[in-house]
Amino acid sequence: MKSLNDPTRRRALRAAAALGATGGALAAAPALAQNVTRLKIQTAVPSSSIYFDLMKRFADRVDKMSAGRLKFEMLPDGAVVAAFEIVDAVDKGVVDGGYAWTHYWSGKNTAAGLYSNPAAGGGTGMDQLSHVAWLFQGGGYALYKKFYSDALKLNVEPFMVQPMGPDPLGWFKNPIRNLEDMKKLKYRSPPGLVGEIFKEMGVNAVAMPGGEIVPAAQRGVLDAAEWIGPADDMALGFHNVFKHYYLQGLHQSTDVGELLLNKTSWGKLPAEHKAIVEDAAMATMTETYTYNVFRNAQALHKLQTEHKVQVHDTPADIFPAFIKATNTIYDREAAKNPFFKEALDSQRAFAKLVVPYWNKINGLYFNLGQNSPNAK
Repeated sequence: MKSLNDPTRRRALRAAAALGATGGALAAAPALAQNVTRLKIQTAVPSSSIYFDLMKRFADRVDKMSAGRLKFEMLPDGAVVAAFEIVDAVDKGVVDGGYAWTHYWSGKNTAAGLYSNPAAGGGTGMDQLSHVAWLFQGGGYALYKKFYSDALKLNVEPFMVQPMGPDPLGWFKNPIRNLEDMKKLKYRSPPGLVGEIFKEMGVNAVAMPGGEIVPAAQRGVLDAAEWIGPADDMALGFHNVFKHYYLQGLHQSTDVGELLLNKTSWGKLPAEHKAIVEDAAMATMTETYTYNVFRNAQALHKLQTEHKVQVHDTPADIFPAFIKATNTIYDREAAKNPFFKEALDSQRAFAKLVVPYWNKINGLYFNLGQNSPNAK
């Protein structure tokens, strides 16, 4: 027998070891390929929505980061359940996850709206970015998770993924000059407290899913409606029914879409997959900001030049009336709902610090825009 120190013997052993390692890897490959987690996500938007596209990009990001071991399949509105049934479907495991907005669950607890779309910045003047700052820097995210676990008591793990506001006041069949003109119309608004705010102002507000708005307007059921923004609104064909568009909307001066995962399914994911989902969610937040600016600007230009939509500023008297109504409704809710009060108090404290600074800073960009060669 040759000595282990013999060079020929050592080379043979190394070759055998390499072959064994390769064979082991090849044998393990089919098992590894089968170890794929697939999650079906029911969204509240049609497949034509830019936000559906962004959720598919989120899924692609997760797929790549996990080397194909974690896959999200995005389903359009109504594929399994209706939009307003998504959170219950996720809770019960009918679907693995959902995509919507927290205010869609306002019927379960009115505090829902404070997380995805606090009207008029919660009555505080916070804009989209300062609201997201409240979520990530001001304690809002912990309250958001507590809302699902303690207030709604649902088997759901929530993630904020898409800041998409501000949403325009919306589309009108005829121009309006003031709040009194708006009071004469039947207007589609978001569900929950936002609808109550409009009603406090004397506006005849009704809620319905996005896919039903244009057909309702075609039947004469609606005189005016809001949805999300120029790109999504154009995809749904709003411009075929309405020709007057008011861009400044207070009802969703901020608006954040959320990803909901069944908590049992979430708990089964390995730690590295949980980290991937969390990081992909944050990346989608950033991508959505840039996507909104470009895609909505493109769409607005097309609406004006090709579809002859007239773009208007929101009548000035709507602003103070809306802010007053918001604080009336919010104070009323805070007095009877401790979860609402906790979130509202947190937002108001954060806004007291942030809004004076952020409002002044944003004045720079407003003035630059007003004095630029592109100002109209």
